[in-house]
Amino acid sequence: MAILSPGEIGVALRDLPGWRFSGSALVKEFTFAGFPEAAAFVTRLVPGSEAADHHPDLTVSYRRVTVSFTTHSEGGVTAKDLAGARLADSCA
Repeated sequence: MAILSPGEIGVALRDLPGWRFSGSALVKEFTFAGFPEAAAFVTRLVPGSEAADHHPDLTVSYRRVTVSFTTHSEGGVTAKDLAGARLADSCA
């Protein structure tokens, strides 16, 4: 799978509100009403990530969950990461 160019990522981010390109990953912070809701979001994200065999890096801090997608095997952002970002948005 090919790594996307910065220009391609920029175009894709237009359709992914709140996501940003940071380092070699797509990153977004989700904020929920409290810890149970944040944990429930992570639980909703798991099945789709498993089905795609593409897993985000997650940081959970009380009611905030930071999601980071990168394709480690390719060393950057690929179409898999864009799909992962859309999945995370649909689970929020």
